[in-house]
Amino acid sequence: MKTLALLAVLAALLLSPQAHAAYDTPDTPTQSDLSPAIKLIENKNWSDAISSLLVYTRANPNSADGFNLLGYSYRQLKRYDESFAAYNKALALDPKHRGAHEYIGEAYIQLGQLDKAKVHLEALSRICTLSCHEYRDLKKAYEAALAVRRP
Repeated sequence: MKTLALLAVLAALLLSPQAHAAYDTPDTPTQSDLSPAIKLIENKNWSDAISSLLVYTRANPNSADGFNLLGYSYRQLKRYDESFAAYNKALALDPKHRGAHEYIGEAYIQLGQLDKAKVHLEALSRICTLSCHEYRDLKKAYEAALAVRRP
């Protein structure tokens, strides 16, 4: 009987909200955590988005989403070195981050480095078991850039 009582207490503890809160980390971003920066991005307020995302990524250094959005915001201001650093950080944290592969590929296309863009297009083709929108978007941009290059 003591064993059943002990199991019941353990089950109650493990299923309590407090037990689950102990496993939640600030490094697990939620949409609401990033929503102020996303709103700034939607309004094309790149400088303020960067400021917001710098604060966010300092507080959440394992957030691939945060670094991806930071890279995107830097890229909109043509601050490519900082953009690539942020995208590469996102990909180091999550090598299968579809958004980071798409956006870094688009940055390479903007700089005319199609060979590097193709690497990320190929990565997306492996990551997306069925065609995902990140793959389709990067492929469209890549093919358009190829068409402009052809004589």
